[in-house]
Amino acid sequence: MEKVNIGIIGCGFISSIYMKNLPEFEKIEILACADLDIQRAKAQAEKYNIPRVYSVEELIADPDIDLVINLTIPKAHADVCIKTLNAGKHVYTEKPLAVTLEEGQLILATAKKHNLLVGSAPDTFLGAGIQTAIHLIEQGEIGVPIGASAFMINRGHEHWHPDPAFYYKVGGGPMFDMGPYYLTALISLLGPIKRLAGSARISYPERTITSQPKEGTKISVSTPTHISGIIDFESGAVGTITTSFDAFGGTSLPPIEVYGSEGTLLVPDPNTFGGPVRLRKKEEKQFTDVPLSYGYSQNSRGLGVADMAQAIIAGKSYRANGQLAYHVLESMHGFHNSSIDGKYYHMESTCSRPIPLPIEQKLF
Repeated sequence: MEKVNIGIIGCGFISSIYMKNLPEFEKIEILACADLDIQRAKAQAEKYNIPRVYSVEELIADPDIDLVINLTIPKAHADVCIKTLNAGKHVYTEKPLAVTLEEGQLILATAKKHNLLVGSAPDTFLGAGIQTAIHLIEQGEIGVPIGASAFMINRGHEHWHPDPAFYYKVGGGPMFDMGPYYLTALISLLGPIKRLAGSARISYPERTITSQPKEGTKISVSTPTHISGIIDFESGAVGTITTSFDAFGGTSLPPIEVYGSEGTLLVPDPNTFGGPVRLRKKEEKQFTDVPLSYGYSQNSRGLGVADMAQAIIAGKSYRANGQLAYHVLESMHGFHNSSIDGKYYHMESTCSRPIPLPIEQKLF
């Protein structure tokens, strides 16, 4: 196989950046797209010169497609992934891998049964910002990693999103919406998680949409909107994480900090691909900016797909893989479960820490 033919299912807002970026990578071709709204699929196909427009079923059945990118809403991720795998195609899905652990397990089991690959967003950890931070840790710039902290704190989506209700239902909330970015980054920096503990609450049982076109509509909240957690990594490092939709003022807290025996590292927003990366050695009085490693610092969504395509062609390992995505999914459930049960949650899954990208050359 010399190239990977891709079909995209789901032609909503997020599809545009994939359709724009993927043609820039080698050995990838977008062959088709599909959506429940066929007019939306036709519009995206025309805008991004995609030759085939299908229904979801037609795309999955097309024998020319090797890899399906699943950009549906989270509750549909498992169904689309499993149908794709059963049709003999590899699949890469937007985050999270699935809504429930049972769905996530079924996706991985189905892929194994058919000897196919599963990939999952986020792939922001492959960007220049976090990859630079990883290289600094590997080079011993902060010594032995001792701990980390992560903060994702904002006021929620009802003031800007056109249809924000699903963010406040099961499978939504700040942990499932943004947690994948932060947890994937932490695992890429410090390795897999051994156990965790969490406290969670629904601060406002009802929310009012202030954005158009549903201004004034009430949302009944059924998932926690403020979660704080403690993480014990297999490496011995200890982390903390807070995700919240309940802070209506600004915050000056850093997205991620990593503390080591020889220094502290400020890691950029894991929802982006760039910097800044800042380092303070223990003998220094202030932080200094670290130049980003050669790599992708702009919005480079699709890096995970490109890496996966290389794996399909050459039989190599890839980084934004299903085991990592499932480990993240289990940890998100773990914070909620720990809060309900009042005790530590011990992880049943593990994963390999993703191999850092080489900084000497452009891979894709």
